[in-house]
Amino acid sequence: MLTLPITLSEIAPRLSAGAFILNSGLGKRGADEETAAGMQGFAAGTYPFLKKVSAQQFVQGLSTTEIVLGAALLTPFVPTFAAGAALTAFSGGLLGLYLKTPGMRKPGSLAPTEQGLSLAKDSWLVGIGIGLMTRGLIERRPRVSVKKATKLANKQAKQAAKDARREAKAA
Repeated sequence: MLTLPITLSEIAPRLSAGAFILNSGLGKRGADEETAAGMQGFAAGTYPFLKKVSAQQFVQGLSTTEIVLGAALLTPFVPTFAAGAALTAFSGGLLGLYLKTPGMRKPGSLAPTEQGLSLAKDSWLVGIGIGLMTRGLIERRPRVSVKKATKLANKQAKQAAKDARREAKAA
């Protein structure tokens, strides 16, 4: 019997986030020079090391990252913790843009301005990523097939009967 490293409760968040991110990555594949320069300039305002990367190289890297991440979330063979960790890291970068870019938030607040709304909505990706990581770490129980569970239960029953006979003889 084939068991997947995900459970039914993990499918919906992985599907929604994965499809969204995959679509975003595919949409950036053919970005023109002006669009690429705008994206790279916006990101470099928060992450200055990106100024050293050409605009086209930045967009191609971002596009590839989004495609790989989206595909990983949609692939049930990718363990939940790994998919959640990748999503959390990626969406943490997006949240950094929201928190560090001037004009994205109302003064003295985490509430978004009209301009910041498109980035603030990405906070749900952080929540999904952390939820998947948590599920992958602490809420998972090792899976056992019915055959293995039956064998283990029979073995434990035999041991319990043996222990009971030993105690009866000792009494």
